[in-house]
Formats: sequence, C-alpha cells, structure tokens
Amino acid sequence: MSPRSVVTAVTPPAAAGRPGPPIRTTPTGMRDLDWIRGALQTAIALEHATMPLYSAAMYSLEVQNYPSYNIIRSVLMEEMVHMAAAANMLAALGGSPAIGGLAPDWPAAGLPGGVMPDLTAVLAPLSPRHLADFMRIEAPAFLLTERERRPAYPTIGHFYDALREALAANADAVRRAVRAGGPANQVGGNLGYPVFGRDAEAADPVEQFLDTLDLITDQGEGAHSATVEAGGAYQHEGSHYARFAELRHQRRYLPPEPGIPFTRETEPAFFQGQEIPWPVVINTLAVPSDGYAAVLAADPDAPAARKELDAFDAACTAMMTALDLAWNGPEETSWPSLGAAVERMNDMRVLSCFTIMRRQIPAETVERLDVLYPEEYKLLAEYTDLGRPVFYGPRFRNNAAR
Repeated sequence: MSPRSVVTAVTPPAAAGRPGPPIRTTPTGMRDLDWIRGALQTAIALEHATMPLYSAAMYSLEVQNYPSYNIIRSVLMEEMVHMAAAANMLAALGGSPAIGGLAPDWPAAGLPGGVMPDLTAVLAPLSPRHLADFMRIEAPAFLLTERERRPAYPTIGHFYDALREALAANADAVRRAVRAGGPANQVGGNLGYPVFGRDAEAADPVEQFLDTLDLITDQGEGAHSATVEAGGAYQHEGSHYARFAELRHQRRYLPPEPGIPFTRETEPAFFQGQEIPWPVVINTLAVPSDGYAAVLAADPDAPAARKELDAFDAACTAMMTALDLAWNGPEETSWPSLGAAVERMNDMRVLSCFTIMRRQIPAETVERLDVLYPEEYKLLAEYTDLGRPVFYGPRFRNNAAR
C-alpha cells in the first residue's frame, strides 16, 4: 500500500464536473458503510472525469498509432479499468453504480469529490500547457508544492487513502455487505480488474478492495513515495505521471545510473531515453462553457457543424447508457452492453477525428472570441493557438443527463 500522509476525511460531494457545495468535514468515526458506498460512486465519477480530458487530447493528434498517441491511449485504457474496478466494488457492496447520469461540465473547477480544486479541467488539444494539467492530475504527493498540498484532497491518491482508512475501520461491515450482495452486476474479471465473490470460500473482500485501490494509485502515481514507476506487479512500467512526463520531455523514461532521488529538479534526468518527436496536432478550440453556442451563432455553416457535434454527443450518450446497462441491466445482457459501449467509443473517435476536427471555425469568428467570451477568452487563448487556423473539437455531452 502506498504510504502517504493522513488527510482529513471529507464527505464526497455530488458526483459531477461542476463545482459542488463547500466540502464538509466528516469525523473519522462517521465514515461508515454508507460513506464508503458514496465514496465509491464519487470514485466512478472521478475516474470518468479524466477520460474526456485525455480523449480530447488524443483525438487531436493528426497521425494516430504514433508513440504520442499510444502513450495517451495506454493511460486512457487504464482509466477505464479504474472506473470499472470502482463500479465493481460498489456493486459488491450492494450499491448500484450510477454511470448513465455522469455529465461533467467543461471547463470544470477541479475533479469530482473535491479533488484538486486548484485545477481547471479543460477539453482542449494536446499542448505543453495541457500536459502540465495531465501531470498535475496524476502527480504523486511527493512532487507537490506546498501550495498544492493545502486542499483536503490534493491528489487522487489522497482521496483513495481516505477510502482505504474507511475500509479498514469498517472491515466486518464490508465483509457482511459483500456476502449479502445487491442488485447490480459485476462486470469483467478477466479485463485487468477483479470481481468480488460472495461465498465464504472467496478471498477476503477487504484485502481485495485494498489491492484494487493499490492498482489504481500505483498505475496513476507510482508504487510508493519515491518513484514514478508502477512497481513489480506491473513490470515496473511507468505510472501515468511518468508517461505524460515522457511527452513533456519528449524522451522515454530511463532512470539514471547511479540512481538519484526523483524530484521536480531532477526529473529531466529520468527522461533521457529514446526521443519521442512532438506530434502534429489539430488546433481545436478549447471547449467553452456554452459548448460552442456563441461560436455556432456566428458561423454561417452552423447547421452542418451542429449536426456533427450532435452526432458525437449522441454516440457519447449511447456509450454512457450502455455502460450503465452493463452494471445495472439484466445480467444476461451485461457483456453485450459492454460490447455496445466499446463500439460507441470507436464511433466517437471516428466522428471526432474525421468530421468535427476537420471543420474550421471561420477566422472572423476566431477574431471575435474576446467579444463572444469575455470571461473565458484568456482560458481559450491559453489552450488554443489563436494565431493559427482553429477547428471545432468534441464536447463529450451526455444528453441522457441533461
């Protein structure tokens, strides 16, 4: 288990992308089984929230199947595993994973659960600025500045530490709940994450839950407080932080010999492996809070652009609905529903890369962005090169939740 400083436990707010109400401190003794179920639902929302961010950057690469694309895709695939693992844990505890209603707003202040409130999460093309956000999302605690450490949950790992503590404190109740089961399905088991048995001969669910949380944090941040490697269980592959750092430094991860501590200052010395050329990126406009409504109102080709954006959102909605059915529908349709979700994911890639991102926003509209978005213009200019041709990007709207 990854050692970290103990943090004050808080009640996870509603699982949504928009800023929630002020986070309420929850005394340790009150973090019971219901709190654990709520935290696991928030974990589902938290893992899901990373996927549109990483997908938007991955889709923006002109050439797919190059190293940069495969690095982002590898992280994205593991985020899917992490979300599914959290859903299985909640189902095992008798809860029903609420997936179909997940609909983060973009831009977002922080991540669900009060995690990283200092972060502004933006749907945007790949850029050094955007990579800095990705590395902040996946950063291990030992690399944070003093200011970044101040929130209750400054990293995803801190959120899971609070959940670990609650699982340990409620171990007997967790075991009883798993034996009792619930209405939701558990999905997978041979996809890189576990299912949890109900019978007396099954492995201890508490240990399984703790191991599953280690899977999530080890792959994301690193196996312990001095490394950005995932550890021996994962063949010492680079954590998500390390993989995004490879893109930032444009070199493969290669620890120096003799070894030195990994710090912010020494980080470049760990990325001196094979060169990773910076990819050609489609210069999409970072998605504003209105989902391009003001841009579309000024675009003479708005009907065609809106049709393409809506088609992507329909595929996104169908994917979320299928995932929800995989966990909450009839057991016999669980796997077909998961397969349908995968098909919709491919539809999203095609609709984004070959339609939406090929549609240029009129130059005269780009020149008026400061008027159209006076409060967001600085953010848009930070994530999009407004001096070059600008294109639409995917909005990742879940219409079933609106």
